[in-house]
Amino acid sequence: MKKQTLIAMALTALLAGCDSGAQLDPQKQTGPNPELPEAKNFFMPPMQVPEGVPWKQGEMPKVAQGLKIEKIAENLKHPRQVLTLPNGDVLVAESNGPAKPTTRPKQLIMGIVQKASGKGGEGGNRITLLRNVNGKWEQHVFIENLFSPFGMQLIGNTLYVANADSLVKFPYQEGQTEIRTPPQLVTDLPGGPINHHWTKALVASPDGSKLYVGIGSNSNITENGIGAEYHRAAVLEVDAASGATRLYATGLRNPTGLQWEPQSNRLWAIVNERDEIGSDLVPDYMTSVQENGFYGWPYSYFGQHVDTRAQPQRPDLVEKAIKPDYALSSHVAPLGLLFYQADNMPQYRGGAFVSEHGSWNRTPLNGYQVVWVKFENGKPVGLPQPVVTGFLTDDQKQVRGLPVGLAADRQGGLLIADDAGNTVWRVSAK
Repeated sequence: MKKQTLIAMALTALLAGCDSGAQLDPQKQTGPNPELPEAKNFFMPPMQVPEGVPWKQGEMPKVAQGLKIEKIAENLKHPRQVLTLPNGDVLVAESNGPAKPTTRPKQLIMGIVQKASGKGGEGGNRITLLRNVNGKWEQHVFIENLFSPFGMQLIGNTLYVANADSLVKFPYQEGQTEIRTPPQLVTDLPGGPINHHWTKALVASPDGSKLYVGIGSNSNITENGIGAEYHRAAVLEVDAASGATRLYATGLRNPTGLQWEPQSNRLWAIVNERDEIGSDLVPDYMTSVQENGFYGWPYSYFGQHVDTRAQPQRPDLVEKAIKPDYALSSHVAPLGLLFYQADNMPQYRGGAFVSEHGSWNRTPLNGYQVVWVKFENGKPVGLPQPVVTGFLTDDQKQVRGLPVGLAADRQGGLLIADDAGNTVWRVSAK
């Protein structure tokens, strides 16, 4: 066993002793009215860290009845997001977070834990193109020398890419397998030497005139100072033509996926909530995003539940905090959102797939799967249904893959970027 894994396991055992673990069934923390226990405080946050191991030959995630799964790309470098182009080609953004300064003991510990769990390692800083040729998927290096790319959107003949610190664009011609044109800056995005939540989700408005960017906070709960949170924990609206930017919604700690809900035509986001106040707090969520809406961070969570760690307190803002539409349960770390509209898997049409990357901040672990949430009249209903599982071993000691970006291909298959497994999976009807 690797030395860093042994160190991580020792740290996990030490920190787990600070917490008795989750007391609530995750199902009680899903839906519009999750149970929210009393917050706890810790000198160091509790963790449970599975060992990161590669997929063995022939191993694959498990899928729900009536479905099959196949590997369509491998040997990638932390694939994060997938985007299907009009001709059926698929783009895969490969990246990991930029290097951060280590100034606190907690940051050192988290770095060790990250490497041991399979979340560490260099990202590709590129976009790879996948092309299906007679049933076999080719891989082409499409764009190189990016800076931790995440979100991608095609508007007409222009491809937009959200780097960790900027939104850039490239000219695109259908069918090409590489772009070597230098990027053109659309607008700078919050970055900097810390860049705590570096991923930048991206979606275009239906008419292509605007781009919406999810910007995560620069801390868990403003421990780096409120000045470090300028234009963060927010969804930004960017004018595609001029690059002019404005705050569209705020108080969203880390909005990692943005999509338009097809019935209501409203913008929806998945959000990673705050840590370090217990295994049962705070539920991550999905919600419609109201223009000029405020969703609580850092002063409150899930509406107007005050977080006393955020100082000075802002009761004027807490009073305005919007309660999210639908909790996904605590510490599942949602990173991918897809409203499914295809015909290949009709049982899922109209609902939302959500990839749950999983985190270390709950005992037992939660997430590490792709779920589906039914929608009726533009609103989520019922409990999340597991669709793709098996990334985490049943004993929760090892993790083989981590689902992130989701997309539907032209045939209606569900594409899943597997971050730690360096793989893209395709799920479809048997």
